[in-house]
Amino acid sequence: MAIVFNLSNIYTMETTEKSVHVLNDLIEINNDRIAGFEKALADINDENADLKVLFQEYATQSRKNSQELTALVAGHGSDVETGTSVSGGLHRAWIDVKSLFGGSDRESILDEAERGEDAIKAAYKKALTEGELSASAVDTVTAQATEIKSAHDKIKALRDLAS
Repeated sequence: MAIVFNLSNIYTMETTEKSVHVLNDLIEINNDRIAGFEKALADINDENADLKVLFQEYATQSRKNSQELTALVAGHGSDVETGTSVSGGLHRAWIDVKSLFGGSDRESILDEAERGEDAIKAAYKKALTEGELSASAVDTVTAQATEIKSAHDKIKALRDLAS
């Protein structure tokens, strides 16, 4: 009796596992982004009402991103991450400490928001260049990366105006 290994199936399983890992990382960082913007929304005063509208839009964007990524992971029959990352938790804790010490002016808010946008933009870039995404995930992640870059650029432009 001969045992036959199908290398194509082994490669596909390995690629799927790597793709799911990358997608779950993107879900976590989108969850971090939601939590960060919600924290900022709670702390922003009325003189920055325009930022409240913008941050709400970006939190909604990340909810949509997480839902799309969750569908891709579930489509692979894998477990979905529902939490936030350790580094994101540290980032939010830093925002909390900063707000205690008066870092709630417009420039500080936008500076911190841009730092978060830098992180998610880098995660998407890494996912697209090194993530070994499945073919079904590439289009979704590419579209989301474009939206994330646009959000980053908007926050950066507002931060530049505030400084």
